[in-house]
Amino acid sequence: MADETPRKGSFSALVGHTNGLTKPASLAAAAVTAKPGGAGGSKKLVIKNFRDRPKLPDNYTQDTWQKLHEAVRAIQSSTSIRYNLEELYQIMIRSIFLFLDRTYVLQNSTLPSIWDMGLELFRNHIISDKMVQTKTIDGILLLIERERSGEAVDRSLLRSLLGMLSDLQVYKDSFELKFLEETNCLYAAEGQRLMQEREVPEYLDHVSKRLEEEADRVITYLDHSTQKPLIACVEKQLLGEHLTAILQKGLDHLLDENRVPDLTQMYQLFSRVRGGQQALLQHWSDYIKTFGTTIVINPEKDKDMVQDLLDFKDRVDHVIDVCFQRSEKFVNLMKESFETFINKRPNKPAELIAKHVDSKLRAGNKEATDEELERMLDKVMILFRFIHGKDVFEAFYKKDLAKRLLVGKSASVDAEKSMLSKLKHECGAAFTSKLEGMFKDMELSKDIMVHFKQYMQNQSDPGSIDLTVNILTMGYWPTYTPMEVHLTPEMIKLQEVFKTFYLGKHSGRKLQWQTTLGHAVLKAEFKEGKKEFQVSLFQTLVLLMFNEGDGFSFEDIRMATGIEDSELRRTLQSLACGKARVLLKSPKGKEVEDGDKFLFNAEFKHKLFRIKINQIQMKETVEEQVSTTERVFQDRQYQIDAAIVRIMKMRKTLGHNLLVSELYNQLKFPVKVSGHWLVELLRLHTLGTVRPSLTASGVGCLSPDVAGHSPQRPPSECGERAASPVPRWLQRPPSSRRGPGPRLSASGVSPVPASWGSQRASGSL
Repeated sequence: MADETPRKGSFSALVGHTNGLTKPASLAAAAVTAKPGGAGGSKKLVIKNFRDRPKLPDNYTQDTWQKLHEAVRAIQSSTSIRYNLEELYQIMIRSIFLFLDRTYVLQNSTLPSIWDMGLELFRNHIISDKMVQTKTIDGILLLIERERSGEAVDRSLLRSLLGMLSDLQVYKDSFELKFLEETNCLYAAEGQRLMQEREVPEYLDHVSKRLEEEADRVITYLDHSTQKPLIACVEKQLLGEHLTAILQKGLDHLLDENRVPDLTQMYQLFSRVRGGQQALLQHWSDYIKTFGTTIVINPEKDKDMVQDLLDFKDRVDHVIDVCFQRSEKFVNLMKESFETFINKRPNKPAELIAKHVDSKLRAGNKEATDEELERMLDKVMILFRFIHGKDVFEAFYKKDLAKRLLVGKSASVDAEKSMLSKLKHECGAAFTSKLEGMFKDMELSKDIMVHFKQYMQNQSDPGSIDLTVNILTMGYWPTYTPMEVHLTPEMIKLQEVFKTFYLGKHSGRKLQWQTTLGHAVLKAEFKEGKKEFQVSLFQTLVLLMFNEGDGFSFEDIRMATGIEDSELRRTLQSLACGKARVLLKSPKGKEVEDGDKFLFNAEFKHKLFRIKINQIQMKETVEEQVSTTERVFQDRQYQIDAAIVRIMKMRKTLGHNLLVSELYNQLKFPVKVSGHWLVELLRLHTLGTVRPSLTASGVGCLSPDVAGHSPQRPPSECGERAASPVPRWLQRPPSSRRGPGPRLSASGVSPVPASWGSQRASGSL
């Protein structure tokens, strides 16, 4: 009896008993692992006697009985006890009751152990008392409330009390329900108050702090079964009830200032709440659409639109990668949002993206290395995927590419071909076939010029001008309006020589000379010394006039050169009003007027020997922009006509709205279909029954939405198409119905030399 280890003063769970004894869990586990051949190959447990038999202190039995005797007598005589109650408790349990457990209870299997009996009695007679239970629970809740308010409390006391309730199996009914109810009320009021007082980042910091505190309470003194409902309660009251308010109050601000840590915290917290991610997704999409629309819609920002879009896309990608953990939902919704806002202004973004690429691929762009240029092209291709008017991009890109190739302003052939391969991968070989043909023409032209130079060496009078001609297939290159200008006799002679040479090798072909993109290098002598000018063909014709005189009027120059009025004004403006003023204008001014006179500037000075004045050729005029847009418009007409015929041949009968929807799916640019024109088109082909819904929209022209054109035009404004609603290509005989393509002659494709190349004129101005 005296050699027993005293039991600790904490409570254990009520479990079933065998022969009146509760087997400790640790011993039960040890017994399981001690089985021979058990799982994991554990070793057999061997219990051996102590080497030295334990000994009790001298007079231990006599002293113990003396203490018990005095304690019993003190109780009977209602006097004070001079011994510690804890010490007497240990003596009673150790000396008497545990001995009875090992002897008497083991012999009677129906009897509970002393420990189980003690817990049952404590539960029935003490903790089940309403007053005791209420005061105990209220005291515990008060301590927890003080701790939540920032006061220091005795956590070990809370752990002991809550452990007692758990051992007595009254934790859930008596404590947890009331605890969760008060927690719910506390955080509901706190959430309402702090949402009014604090900014979103501060509020989210507070929510994170509260969640950490409650998780720590579960670890320290609450039962683990409380963790899930407790955390859910905090999340619901501090987050779930305020999702929309938090997003409306702070998301736009956080995204505008690119506050990555705060956005990361918001995503993590919202991911814990049901419906949190969906709400964040919706506001995320709304923000992208709103911010992107401000970039795209405002015409005043067209100059920086593409760079602003690229910067915005980089910022959005960074937020997704760092804050939103590259969530596929956020990535997909971002793509949908970009596609939505970037097409709110039809065609213009596509045009500006093409011009942005041109500015980066043009010679003289020293802003980026080859690697940076490649990365920039990859980013531009991402924007390109979002636009619907890819035909607009193709038209402007093709026009700018032609200028870079013909004027020799391309920064890198490798970069050009890299961009071409990206477009081919994105849109297919049909999209880039003409662009690839332009590069082939340039390569073939180099070979032709090698043979032409050999041919010129065998001539009796090779001339003093070094001529380079680019032979271009008309179907591949942009359409250029021929301009008949008055070339010098030397140039005309060289043209005839080249024509004789080329047609001698390729009989049956027709040459059409294009002077718009011709350029030359002129040598000039000034008082300061000799200079070389890299100029356009039109600038060349103007400057060569001053070999015959020192001054000419605007009308004299126009009559002598034959250059069209607006083009001549641009040319003279570049020579007399720009940085390099080779000519002097009288009277002075930035605009060229009909009565202006121009004089040769003999005092011209410049720090460079070779001066480029032909940048004017790379600038896009308003006429060129309108012409390019018109061509896109015309091509779309053909695409719409063909698509309607395909759809109606397959469907036979189709409602107006379904037809428009099917057209949009096939063409990827917005269209509006008018009933009268459609009926006539279908009747022409006798494609089947036309439903009355097709005629409900009245008479008009089918028109794609192109910038500068009304999608639905009245008949009076439609010209041919109003007089006869059938497309022009359908009016021709079946044998001649062809889509846009290269011109054909008896011997095949007609090559067209589209520009003068590098002309070198010796002598002086």
